[in-house]
Amino acid sequence: VLLQNTAMMLCIALALTPAFKMRFWNIGGDGQALAGALAAAACMILMKNQSNWVVIPCMILTSIVAGAVWGAIPAYFKAKFGTNETLFTLMMNYVATQLVAYFSVVWENPKGSGNIGVINPLTKIGWFPEILGSKYALNIVIVGLLTIGMYIYLNYSKQGYEISVVGESERTAKYIGIKVEKIVIRTMLISGAICGLAGLLLVGGTNHTLNAAIVDGRGFTAVMVSWLAKFNPIWMILTSFLLVFLGRGASEIATDFGLNTSFGDILTGIILFFIIGCEFFI
Repeated sequence: VLLQNTAMMLCIALALTPAFKMRFWNIGGDGQALAGALAAAACMILMKNQSNWVVIPCMILTSIVAGAVWGAIPAYFKAKFGTNETLFTLMMNYVATQLVAYFSVVWENPKGSGNIGVINPLTKIGWFPEILGSKYALNIVIVGLLTIGMYIYLNYSKQGYEISVVGESERTAKYIGIKVEKIVIRTMLISGAICGLAGLLLVGGTNHTLNAAIVDGRGFTAVMVSWLAKFNPIWMILTSFLLVFLGRGASEIATDFGLNTSFGDILTGIILFFIIGCEFFI
């Protein structure tokens, strides 16, 4: 479970990294992941009479597209009208949350419960196959491959170079002929698509249900993961594990010693505060 939580944190951090490296403050990881999760759940519910060979590819496609669109909307307004991307992406989180809450009532099972419950528990239509005897293993493998791919993309591709140049100076980018607006929209399409993939993995590979809390605030914690690793996908493996491990360990300490449940968050916050302080003094 610890590795699964680390993988999901890492996946969203990888999604946010291209945007942050471009100095586009994408705070909408939660909303983009929820959009992908909603699309995946819709396929599972509306196509429950189809085979997995049809449903799972449809889930993959729609989740990635939903996340990409959710990320591209604020990018388009930023590129064309200069809107504040931090506020825009943040507000999109709330829109996505309300959409998921609405469809949780529309698809509620059983009726009157207000939640969807486990989707297709008998037929397991839309459930990802287990590998290595674990339902989490496939998610971990996918995120591992994604980490390698993102490292190569950011460091050895033309698009990765363009992202770096735009992040360093938009004026320089424009001077050497880079179309900044195009880079902003393209990068956010990629960022949103990977967040949508994270939502897909949560619904199809782990939880097999949908609710407004399924992402569990990972979109905000992933910001810290990305920054602590200095936008290096390989180092993000360690920072993701660090934050997940701190959260789990602090909660265990609070339970064992009979402390308030908020103690875990306080302890984690203190540790992160000193990590940030070290970075400042270094």
